[in-house]
Amino acid sequence: MIVTLLVLIPLLGSMLPPLAMRWGRNACAWAAVTVTVGTLLLAMTPLMQAFGGTPAFVHLPWLEGAGLDLAMRMDGLAALFVLLILGIGLLVVIYARYYLSARDSMGRLYALLLVFMSAMLGVVLSDNLILMLVFWEMTSLSSFLLIGYWQHRADARQGARMALIVTGTGGLCLLAGFLLLGEMAGTYRVSQIQLQGDLIRGHPLYVPALLLILVGAFTKSAQFPFHFWLPRVMAAPTPISAYLHSATMVKAGVFLLARLYPALSGTDLWFFAVGGVGLATLLMGAYTAIFQHDLKGLLAYSTISHLGLIVLLFGLDTPLAAVAGVFHIINHATFKASLFMAAGIIDHETGTRDMRSLNGLWKYMPHTAALAMIASAAMAGVPLLNGFLSKEMFFAETLHVGLLGPVWWVLPGAATLAGIFAVAYSARFIHDVFFNGPPRDLPKYPPHEPPRFMKVPVEILAGLCVLVGVLPGLTVGPILHLAAIDVAGETLPAYSLAVWHGFNAPLFMSILALGGGLGLYAARRRIFALHEGLPFSADAAAAYHALERGLVRAAQAFS
Repeated sequence: MIVTLLVLIPLLGSMLPPLAMRWGRNACAWAAVTVTVGTLLLAMTPLMQAFGGTPAFVHLPWLEGAGLDLAMRMDGLAALFVLLILGIGLLVVIYARYYLSARDSMGRLYALLLVFMSAMLGVVLSDNLILMLVFWEMTSLSSFLLIGYWQHRADARQGARMALIVTGTGGLCLLAGFLLLGEMAGTYRVSQIQLQGDLIRGHPLYVPALLLILVGAFTKSAQFPFHFWLPRVMAAPTPISAYLHSATMVKAGVFLLARLYPALSGTDLWFFAVGGVGLATLLMGAYTAIFQHDLKGLLAYSTISHLGLIVLLFGLDTPLAAVAGVFHIINHATFKASLFMAAGIIDHETGTRDMRSLNGLWKYMPHTAALAMIASAAMAGVPLLNGFLSKEMFFAETLHVGLLGPVWWVLPGAATLAGIFAVAYSARFIHDVFFNGPPRDLPKYPPHEPPRFMKVPVEILAGLCVLVGVLPGLTVGPILHLAAIDVAGETLPAYSLAVWHGFNAPLFMSILALGGGLGLYAARRRIFALHEGLPFSADAAAAYHALERGLVRAAQAFS
């Protein structure tokens, strides 16, 4: 029953922060911290059980006629996500106390954050497809309220509505796909479906079921062409962006791919659909991130790109690529959450996120600058940081894919190009914000360091980037191995988390990416001029707005 309580405690505890507001903002924050820490401590028992190789199960019959049982399971993959959801959730709760102004309703934000935390825990712990879908839709609804938290802002309301429509549409497709999958397998229990891969892949309903499930996953994880909603929800408070768009909501889609990997992967359709969409998203997001002037806009498109990288790794359909995908889920969550929080600190202390005004902040905020530079370097894949290790594994796996035949070079070439783009936008984040001359027309001048405890979450996450980068086997090795087994199977080939693998092709790809990215950034004026002259955009938002207007007109015609 402990696994069930992990979902219930944040949900029921969401009532405490609003009640605690009568004793002040600190009491409200402490209430949210207490609920999160309590849930994390309660999770220790099933986590230790999962680490021991024995998943914790809960199965209670409920609406058996509808295929809905209260079935939950904490295995290695679920344990990894539980740690991310609760660990980063705790840091976000602490950070939000100092980010929100006196005018903001702190109790409402903490209540919604805990409801969302409960929904995400439900998604990753569910062992029943229908139950998972219930929590999946809970994440969409609670994220809608979180994104639109600043109700007085039109861009926040519009972004929240767009995210709800896109992910809600994906949820309908996911429902249809789950029903077909349950029909093929004869059960909605995820643990049983995972054992019937041969039956499912050979079934006539495999193709429509896979495509419907992929639409649901791609809309949630902002994959091309459904990516456009993510940059438009950056009007949300930064604690929300740091939580939803680094470690939780946008990871739900890739979690689903990992969870159903044993049942759905292993076909050409999987390779080309999942791998193709992941590759397109990886390149499009990385390229577009370079040209964003808004700090959070740059981080949003880089998030899209890194999610594409993870999807591509699962699409490559090899056990070691799946290991690399799980590894990058961990690494991306740490460096991206810290970068979003650093961007929030910069906005909080300067009054702007526009990189054309943010210059020379190293002089005024050296501590924040150092933390952001560590996380940015991890995002770029600099050696001795965690992002470098999973990027090296990614490069290695692109060299070992034989399905492309004579055009085998396309994947490693595209991977290197994406690496060049990643270095370029990371260099822009560092140079344009912390160096590049004096600040220009800052709304708050002179800027200064934030309150001490506002930096603590960023320090912890940046420290993890370094610690995992230097000691990967001791830090994330055990949980990575357990999670990877649950994705790729017990017969997982041997792999190494060593920091140094000698002079090999992935290392030379990394060197080329670092050098090419710095060169691309050095030529930024010419590159920006070329970009502005392009006659097209990779943004599908125009099509979304046209569809939205069409639906409204159709509804009005029938009303």
